[in-house]
Amino acid sequence: MKYTKAITAGATALACWANMPAVAADALKIGFSAPLTGSQAVVGQDQVDGFNLAVEQNGGKLGGRTVTLFKEDDQLKPEIGAQVVRKFVEKDKVDAIVGLGFSNVFMATLKTIVDSGVVAIGTNAGPSPVAGASCAANVFSVAWQNDGTAEAVGQYVKSRNFKRVVLLAPNYQAGKDMLTGFKRFYQGQPADELYTQVGQADYSAEISQIQAAKADAVFVFYPGGMGVNFVKQFSQAGLLGKLPMFSIFTVDGTTMPALRDAAVGSVYGAMWDAALDTPDNKKFVDAFQAKYKRIPSEYAATGYDAARLLDLAVQKAGGNTSDRKAFATAVKAAGAEFRSVRGPFRFNNNNMPVQNYYIFDVIKNGGRVEVRQSGVALTNHTDSYSTLCVRK
Repeated sequence: MKYTKAITAGATALACWANMPAVAADALKIGFSAPLTGSQAVVGQDQVDGFNLAVEQNGGKLGGRTVTLFKEDDQLKPEIGAQVVRKFVEKDKVDAIVGLGFSNVFMATLKTIVDSGVVAIGTNAGPSPVAGASCAANVFSVAWQNDGTAEAVGQYVKSRNFKRVVLLAPNYQAGKDMLTGFKRFYQGQPADELYTQVGQADYSAEISQIQAAKADAVFVFYPGGMGVNFVKQFSQAGLLGKLPMFSIFTVDGTTMPALRDAAVGSVYGAMWDAALDTPDNKKFVDAFQAKYKRIPSEYAATGYDAARLLDLAVQKAGGNTSDRKAFATAVKAAGAEFRSVRGPFRFNNNNMPVQNYYIFDVIKNGGRVEVRQSGVALTNHTDSYSTLCVRK
């Protein structure tokens, strides 16, 4: 499949296809939207690579149908993500949409997806509105409901009896969800709560505020490049090791190659990590490393699971994805049966995951930086918005 992209700086930036891929009449057409350029490109690329690995392991097919993938870069911009999804629905006539970017992009695409009835599977977000009053039968997240990982870490920090915790996150939907989730289970009054710009690189002012607050712990949500910058600056300030740092989507498979020693001593929560010691996960991690020459992140795991979920769902639909309502029903049913690399998994009534959340420590062992699982913070956890999901 060969195509070229002409990207402009404005909101109208979209791929201009020089040569449209040849699509077999019975091909399963998947639209994949993710941030593939900029500071969060590694997050998007891992999702795509995880998805492609599962397809490759299945002989290039899902549910017995050859896969044609339409991949687009949402650039972490809601207006571009919305255009991408309209292209998938109106021009490419896809059978399913995967990825959906960060929560700000996910929310910008929601109306088009719901109105179209096309099955959509998020692999990097589960915004609280989509989990609650804006839930839809054709919209799923195979990743997490945004609050879930934060709730797990909030529970863990509470159990460790920390009293003065400073919370930090970027100022957008997911950042707000994450801090809300932490506070819901921490149940204490934070020492301070700081929202920063999306894509911010310099955190010196915030680090000064942490010190001024006389915190006894810090909780942060800074995915991708934001996380690398924050953790390095926090470490360089001499705080890591002295002031406990708990995080989500900050120290993970996408950032550890850049952080290494700078992350030692930190603790994070996640629904998956390469360190999970299960047979299915070991096979996935080994296969991903063999193909891509790097350790997978949780984003690769959700992409991989999304493909395996679709494989079973297409089988359950008898290969027929043209009946969109029936296909959405098949996806829901497949969620209770497919084998996730994370362990237990099923969809809640709002199509958000019910799953375990684990705690991981970054340590140094014989000169090597390692990640070790230290516990399970929440088991078969259901999100806090499902009661608000009432479909007409």
